[in-house]
Amino acid sequence: LHEDCFVFQYPIRPASMTYDDVTHLSAKIKPKQQKVELEMAIDTLNPNYCRSKGEQIALNVDGTCTDETSTYSSKLMDKQTFCSSQAASNVSRYAAAVYKKGELHLTPLHGILQLRPSFTYLDKADAKHREREAATEGGDSSQDEAEEDVKQITVRFSRPETEQARQRRVQSYEFLQKRQAEEQWVHLHYYGLKDSRSEHERQYLFSQGHGLAENTELIKSPSEYLMMLMPPSVEEENDKPVAPSNVLSMAQLRTLPLADQIKILMKNVKVMPFANLMSLLGSGTDSTAVLRCIQQVAMLVQGNWVVKSDVLYPKDTSSPHSGVPAEVLCRGRDFVMWKFTQDRWVVRKEVAAVTKLCPEDVKDFLEHMSVARINKGWEFMLPYDEDFVKKHPDIVQRQHMLWMGIQAKLEKVYSLLKEHLTPKKQEAQSAHPLLVSGEQRINIAKAKVKQNYGQLEKEFQKQKAEMKSSDPSAKMDVSHIRVKEEPASDEEPMEASACEPMNGLLNGLHAEEDSTDTLNGHLPGGCMDRVAQELKAFVSSTFKKQFVLTLSELKRLFNLHLASLPPGHTLFSGISDKMLQDMVLDTGCKQILVPFPPQTAASPDELKVYALWEAGDTYDQHRQVLLELFSKNYRVRRNVIQSQLSQECGEDLNKQEVDRVLKDCCVSYGGMWYLKGTVQS
Repeated sequence: LHEDCFVFQYPIRPASMTYDDVTHLSAKIKPKQQKVELEMAIDTLNPNYCRSKGEQIALNVDGTCTDETSTYSSKLMDKQTFCSSQAASNVSRYAAAVYKKGELHLTPLHGILQLRPSFTYLDKADAKHREREAATEGGDSSQDEAEEDVKQITVRFSRPETEQARQRRVQSYEFLQKRQAEEQWVHLHYYGLKDSRSEHERQYLFSQGHGLAENTELIKSPSEYLMMLMPPSVEEENDKPVAPSNVLSMAQLRTLPLADQIKILMKNVKVMPFANLMSLLGSGTDSTAVLRCIQQVAMLVQGNWVVKSDVLYPKDTSSPHSGVPAEVLCRGRDFVMWKFTQDRWVVRKEVAAVTKLCPEDVKDFLEHMSVARINKGWEFMLPYDEDFVKKHPDIVQRQHMLWMGIQAKLEKVYSLLKEHLTPKKQEAQSAHPLLVSGEQRINIAKAKVKQNYGQLEKEFQKQKAEMKSSDPSAKMDVSHIRVKEEPASDEEPMEASACEPMNGLLNGLHAEEDSTDTLNGHLPGGCMDRVAQELKAFVSSTFKKQFVLTLSELKRLFNLHLASLPPGHTLFSGISDKMLQDMVLDTGCKQILVPFPPQTAASPDELKVYALWEAGDTYDQHRQVLLELFSKNYRVRRNVIQSQLSQECGEDLNKQEVDRVLKDCCVSYGGMWYLKGTVQS
C-alpha cells in the first residue's frame, strides 16, 4: 500500500512537449499546502515551435544581458512552469485502481492536484519594462542625486495590539498569504517512466497479501462492502452552513425554523409588504405565527415591514465606511425609519445634519428603504399598504406605541427641533415639493396678495384720489361703470391673485385677445405709464436672453416674474394677452408665421412664435435670414441653413458663427433644426 499517493492532472499536451520522456528541470513541493511546481522542458527543435516568438519572450523577460538570475539562459523560451491547485478538498472517497490477473487493487489518494501553466515570467517582463521606463524618465543629473539623498522620515510608535485586533489580523487574507509564502519549498527528484525507481514505486500499488484468509475485512456482504467503500458523508453535512448568507436557496430556507426564515428574508430584502412575505414562506404557513415572528425582526413603516437596525448592525460591529460603532448606526437608521413614518419623502442633507454621520452611511440607510428622485429627495420605495392596516389594527396600534418610544429616545439623543417632530400635512405629502416650481411660486404669490388685500385697496383709493384732484374732467362715478370681466380658461392659467377683482381690475393676464382694457380702457392716473414701462422692461430683457419665444412660454415666464414681485406692484393691476402681445411687437420683435404640420397637437398659444428682429449686435442679419427661412419651413437641415446664410450674407461663415446663430434661435431634434418651442414630440 502506497502511503502518499497523489494524482496529477496535466493540461492538454502541447505539440512541442512530451510527458513520457520530458526532462523536468526542477520539481518542488510545499507539503502542508500540497502545492507543487514543475518545470518541463520544451522541445525547441520541434517543427511546431515558433522560434522567433520564443526569442522575443526571452528578450522581454531577461533583457539583453544573461546571468544567473536569468529565467531563460539560452536566450530562448525553452521551459514551461506548471503550478498546482487542489481539485477537491476531500479526497477520502477517491482511490487509484490497478486491475491485474482478475484482481482489483485499490490505493487511497491523499490528494488530486491539477497542474496549470504559470505565467509569472510575464510579470517579470512587465517589471523589467517599468524599470527601463523609470530609468529613462528619472535622469542621471547630479541635482537629482542630491535631492534623493535628503528624505523626510516619519517616526511612528505602534500601540499595543489588543486580542481582538490580533484575531482579526490572524484571520485576514494578507496574513494567510504571508504564512503560505513562508513555508519552505522541498525540492524533489524526478524519475522517468522507465526508470528502475519508478518501477519499484509502482509495485506499492499492488496488495502484498495473498488469499482471502488474511483479508478478513473483505468477507462482507455486498451492501456492507458498498457501505465501507461509500460511507455517509458526515463531514460534508457538518460543513453545510446553518443558514444561507448572500444567496438564498428557497428549498434550503424552508428547512429552517419559521423565525429564522423570516429573519433571513427580511435581512436580505430589508423592506417587504406582509402579503409578499406570506407568499415567500409557502402555502400553509400560519399568518398569526408570522405576525408574531415578524415583529421581532422588523418595524411597521407605512403599512410595510422594514428590518430592524440591530438586525443589520449587530452588537460589536462597526461601519465599513467610517468605523462608527453599531449603536450609533442603529440610532441613525432608526431616525430615517421614523422620518418615513411621518412622511413619504426624506431629505438626505437633513438626515446628515441631525445624525452627524458620514454621507456614505446615510446613503446606505436611505438605499435600504427608499428610492432617490431627481430634484425631490428620497421617496419610500413601497406604496402605503392600506389592506394590512385595515386588517390588523391591533398590530398597527402596537407598532405606533413602539414608534412613540423610539421618538422619545431620538429626541433626547439628537435634541430634535419642533420642525423635525411635526408631521407634514397630507396635501404636502401628495405634492412632494422639495424644489419650488413656477406654479407653486404663483400659488404663494396668490396667498401673499390675498393677505395684503387691505393694503392694495388703500393704495388704489389713494391713486384714485390723486387722479380726481389732478384731473377734474376725469371725475366719474365708477359705481355705474360696467366692468368687462374676461374668464381665464383652464389652458391659460394667467391669474396672479386668488382674491376678488378690485373695482373691476383683474390681476393676471386675460385669455381673450380682444380685451384691450381693464377699466373701460383706462388705468388710474399715471398708472398706465408705469405698467407699460414695467411690462416693456420685462419683455425687452426676456427677448434679449431668449431671442425666440412662443406666446405660451412668454406667459409662463411672465407668471414667474409676477411671483417674484412684492405685493402691490404695478404689474398686478391687470395685463391682458393683447397688451402683452402688443408690447412684444412694440419692443422690436416680429411674429414668425411658422408653417406647423396640419396634424399638430400644439395649443393656440404655442402656435404663436415671436422673435427679436434687431438685437443691435453683429448677428442681426444672420438671425433675420434664419427667421425668414423658418417662416417657410417648419424644420430645416443644418446644411441648408449654412448655405442660405452664406448666400444671403455674402460670406463663408465658420462653424462657430453658425453655432452661435443656431443657439440663439433654434434647437436640434432628430437631426433637424426647429425654432425654439416649436418641436412636437
